[in-house]
Formats: sequence, C-alpha cells, structure tokens
Amino acid sequence: MNAQNPHSFAAPGEVTVSGGRMQVVFHRSYARPIAKVWSALTTPERLEDWFGAARVDLRQGGTIQFTYPNGYSVDMKIFRLEPERALGWTWHLDGVDTQVLFELTPTDRGCDLTLTHSGLDLHGAASGVRMGWHAHLEGLVDALDGRATPWSVKTEREKALAPLYPKLAG
Repeated sequence: MNAQNPHSFAAPGEVTVSGGRMQVVFHRSYARPIAKVWSALTTPERLEDWFGAARVDLRQGGTIQFTYPNGYSVDMKIFRLEPERALGWTWHLDGVDTQVLFELTPTDRGCDLTLTHSGLDLHGAASGVRMGWHAHLEGLVDALDGRATPWSVKTEREKALAPLYPKLAG
C-alpha cells in the first residue's frame, strides 16, 4: 500500500479452480536482499510484523504456530524447507489440508517471491483467504521497510481489496 494512495495495491492473486478446489498464486518483487525476505518468512519477530504472532520450529516436519488478535490459533506443519529458496506448510482449513508455498528467486534488484496456496475448498474460507493473503503481503512490504502492520490495518486492507476478489462460483 502506498502512503499517498491508501488503496493502491499490488496485483491481485491469480485464481484457478479445478475439481471444486481453488489455488491462488501471488507474485511479488522486492528490492531487498533475499536473506531479509527469508527472515521475514521464518523468524518469529519478523512474522509477527506482517502475519501473526509465531512460534517456529524451523525444520522439515517442524511446525509454525500462529496466534492472532481475534484468538484464532493454528499449527502449520512444514513440508518443504530450502533456506532462502522455499518454505512450505500445510494449513488445515475447512476440514481439508491445504498447502502454502513461498518460493524465493534472487534477482539483480533483490528477489522475487511467489506465494501459492492450493487445495482450498471453494465453499469455505477460500474467498477470505484470497483477500487475506493479499492484505498480509502488503504487510510484508511494510515489514521489509521496518514497520509492523497493526491487525486493524490488515483488516482495513482486506475490506478495500474485496472488489478485486468477487465471490467464487462452483
């Protein structure tokens, strides 16, 4: 989000639907060292700046537990861990194990991030997940600039993003 235009957001996630399941993919580029972006994805203090309070057991098969201001708490099981390249976790949503995968690629300017969340139930949290990830990724930009994003700002961003993510048919 841009300070001069509070509703100027990065591109929306790309949504595909197959067999009643949804996948959303976000592409972002950061003019920051890949190590800094990796830290924001894996370090409890940095995760809290943009995603949620976290306890991290950073190893293949380990868990990341997130706790949010609304009282929701969830454990994610790490299924892929390639330092400064990829982090994947399983997120149990709507009775289904979904997969969240962050992939980092070094560039001349810093790094590119691809976030893929797959296996989402169309009739469950999928609509909110699309806006939620988008809002949280806006918070990741803030975190890379040394600012934590208050939960209220993330909520406001989700509301502002709603027109980009219409209700899904299926």
